[in-house]
Amino acid sequence: MYFRPVPLILAATAALPACTPAPVDSRFGHTGQLIALSGGDAGPQAACHTCHGLDGGGDGALVPRIAAMDAGYLVGQLGHYADGRRRHPQMTWLAGRLNSAERLAVSEYYASMPMPRTERILATDRQCTSGNAAVIYHEGLPERGLASCASCHGGMGQGEGTGNPSLVGQSADYHAEQLHRWRKGERYGDAMNVMHDAASRLHEEEIIPLAEYIAYGPGQSRRRESPEECP
Repeated sequence: MYFRPVPLILAATAALPACTPAPVDSRFGHTGQLIALSGGDAGPQAACHTCHGLDGGGDGALVPRIAAMDAGYLVGQLGHYADGRRRHPQMTWLAGRLNSAERLAVSEYYASMPMPRTERILATDRQCTSGNAAVIYHEGLPERGLASCASCHGGMGQGEGTGNPSLVGQSADYHAEQLHRWRKGERYGDAMNVMHDAASRLHEEEIIPLAEYIAYGPGQSRRRESPEECP
């Protein structure tokens, strides 16, 4: 007896759509990790790790630590790069090629990372602070209308609140460069121009000692400030 197989073929064909995978809308995906490691649709030349390191710790000089930073702060800075309020050729180019969802994803990825080791921070020739750096950081200079750094960034540089970043793990060179940029109006976008006003009230000769004080840890640098160690 001959049986026609058509019903079986039709049944098998009908079952195929249930096994078909959903289409992928991006070859890179949109997770923060993939963007950080691949550059997303901007390409591998935009991969964050090529400058900031796989652990997000920066290079110990002018490339900053971004791991364990507040996600809101990071996404805000990417926005500043994209709209021109903060300028850097590579970062401006990269931020302009990420949409808002991608900026948030990569910011949350780095925010979730642990604090990297800080041994990579390059030591300056002095490796100590002098002058009134500790006073500026912890107490400010009321006679100049200069609030203390600690009032926003914390007594140990850990950051206070979501808009005030941690300063820990950044080099003295990086801190000095940013203070100069705030002072000259080359960096802006902070609420009520707090950083621009603060940097403008610093004397030029105070910037490097203050940057060194911040870099080596406000809670520890006091021990280095003695006449014997800091001529």
